[in-house]
Amino acid sequence: MNYYRSVFISDVHLGTKMSQSTALLEFIKTFECERLYLVGDIIDGWAMSKTFYWPQEHNDVIQKLLRMARKGVQVYYLPGNHDEFLRTFGDHVFGSVALVDHIHHRGLDGKDYVVMHGDQFDAVINNMKWLAHIGSWAYDVSIWFNILIARIRNWLKLPYWSLSAWAKYKVKQAVNFIGDFESNLSKFARTRGANGIICGHIHHPEDMDRSHGMSGTKMRQAAADGDIEEIHKHLGPSFSRQEAQQHMDKFRAGISDGSIPLKRK
Repeated sequence: MNYYRSVFISDVHLGTKMSQSTALLEFIKTFECERLYLVGDIIDGWAMSKTFYWPQEHNDVIQKLLRMARKGVQVYYLPGNHDEFLRTFGDHVFGSVALVDHIHHRGLDGKDYVVMHGDQFDAVINNMKWLAHIGSWAYDVSIWFNILIARIRNWLKLPYWSLSAWAKYKVKQAVNFIGDFESNLSKFARTRGANGIICGHIHHPEDMDRSHGMSGTKMRQAAADGDIEEIHKHLGPSFSRQEAQQHMDKFRAGISDGSIPLKRK
């Protein structure tokens, strides 16, 4: 049994056939924690408004989460666009479950993070909701192909891979180029005096440092390789080459003493 101070879970989409509820239940069995953040789209109200689908496994997830709350785990539920119906309650506390739009979390490193689903800064969700619903329908169609591919990969004893998540991420990449989703999230965090933001919504895990526009992984690799040109390019024209060198030195020092992990190719 692993022990974590805080655990973050998002985009479970209970109420849909693509929800990985069984895998989530298995994951929950592996840890204990003080705080559990449910970072939106835990329940898919969009899908359930069209077709009701709620197998026993989805009920088991809700019961397990409520049981954790009863045992003293502080549970925060931060609604997303698919469970936006919960936002009508506003910020509210139900026993050990706090329903909030966003909340601050202080990490073990002492840094302050804003936690929220993130759809609030999605240009499509906010300005072209009809397009978001079309995208949701197309995503549902891809689920059927995803189920077939999953069965084939399972038969071939290959690891699970989600076609639907991959397709959504590719579409989101194009949308975010226009809406500057990640940049807006970063700006919001700064207006709240936070060092960063923890969110869901785009179904793709990424450690991004917006101070230089590169993912944490790419920055670490460029620093390890001594690639000052790559770092300077991503910092942008407002940064001098000397400042780029300082960024690289900082990361290389962290890699050397082990405080900044590096995954070798």
